[in-house]
Amino acid sequence: MSELARGFRIDGASFGPADPVVTEQFFKNGIRGGEERLMLAVLQDAVECFQENVLSQQPWEKKLFQEAENWVLAKNTDWLFSFESICETLQLHPDYIRRGLLIWKGAKRKSHSVEDQREDHTKLARTRRAPTAARLSKTAQILMR
Repeated sequence: MSELARGFRIDGASFGPADPVVTEQFFKNGIRGGEERLMLAVLQDAVECFQENVLSQQPWEKKLFQEAENWVLAKNTDWLFSFESICETLQLHPDYIRRGLLIWKGAKRKSHSVEDQREDHTKLARTRRAPTAARLSKTAQILMR
């Protein structure tokens, strides 16, 4: 998994090794009031819903993920609390965040898929029985008929 895929968060972590986006920086660098703090909270919540539920099999959690993903991918700038409007207000690049989340999602799902395959292979290996002399002789008898 790439460094970008591992570290894509809006809170105290970074999008990647060269582009830290830290909550404290927003507040130090000019978030003026409650509206911008609320917008940042909405963005953080959406990213958390996206990341925490990306692999979920539970219907409610799948719905949370899908709603967060739809909100991030929507190109609607008319609504004050649209993803693009929030990014514009907070001086963030929406396409960069979208790309980072989609890369993170792909890496997370790929990693999970590989883990599932390993787990399935391990289960299969445990369920296979080693051929015993009795089973081999039965097989030989069947083949010789």
